[in-house]
Amino acid sequence: MFQAQTSTALGDAATRRLQGAGGLAENLLDYLKSSEFVGNVISAVALIVLAALFYRLASGLIPRLFRLGRPSEEEALDEAGLARIKRQDTAITLARNILRYSVFGTVALIILSIFLRQTLPAVAGASVLAAIIGFGAQSFLRDIIAGFFILFEGQYGVGDFVRLEPTKISGLVEEFGLRTTKLRTPSGEEVFIPNGSILGVTNYVSGQQRFIVEVLLRDAGAAARVLDSLSESAGLYVIPPRLVSREDRDGMVRLRIRAGVLPSTEWIVREGLVERIKAAAGEDALLSDPLVYDVDSASLGRIRHLIPRSGQP
Repeated sequence: MFQAQTSTALGDAATRRLQGAGGLAENLLDYLKSSEFVGNVISAVALIVLAALFYRLASGLIPRLFRLGRPSEEEALDEAGLARIKRQDTAITLARNILRYSVFGTVALIILSIFLRQTLPAVAGASVLAAIIGFGAQSFLRDIIAGFFILFEGQYGVGDFVRLEPTKISGLVEEFGLRTTKLRTPSGEEVFIPNGSILGVTNYVSGQQRFIVEVLLRDAGAAARVLDSLSESAGLYVIPPRLVSREDRDGMVRLRIRAGVLPSTEWIVREGLVERIKAAAGEDALLSDPLVYDVDSASLGRIRHLIPRSGQP
């Protein structure tokens, strides 16, 4: 008897659930066919179109505002001028990024208010809460906070060549956004790195690595062959190899050659240029293997200024 009553109760509950689901589906279908829903769709599409037009207009206006007073490319730029240009480009990409998030968030909230027929503040609160829960606010907020400190501390900006840890990816900063940094690697790939995952930054301020290669040769003929070989593969260098000093003494020739390459491509000098010099000179003409120095004179001067002189505490 008890089992029969239980089975009947369960059957009635299942029937009620099916009827409720069927009624919900029927109501939803009626709503999708109603003129109210069609009007809401038209309003949402119109809003999206207007927002897209506004975004395109504002996105094109931002560079004009931030580049007021910017020197032309033909003008000779000092270090301060280049730094100002980098700051302007960083501000442009950041402003565009903020604009993108703001427009998208505002449009999403208004569309929700159109379909749910609720006041905008209530929808905004519910939508923000849903976004925080649904998309993992912890990671999102971490990226934004990290991006703020990167910008505030001036760790890098658009136009800087950097190496980021722990990814060990090197490239030119093309865009700096609220959440991600976009790098262009020397081989052409675009890499997007969340700001919150960046643990260390190496900023190659000059945008290149400079090297001095010192070559000691037995005779002037070998020196001429080495100098003739410097023009080979010049397109690989930021600063093509060129002679900066020559010293002839006791029949021997000492050459100092300067070259500059993109950071992370020092193998072009340490391997490519050195092997080319060896091949041009010949093993018999080399008194020793070419020596490669990568000490920046400006940085060395700053370090010397910080080191106490002899006799001083």
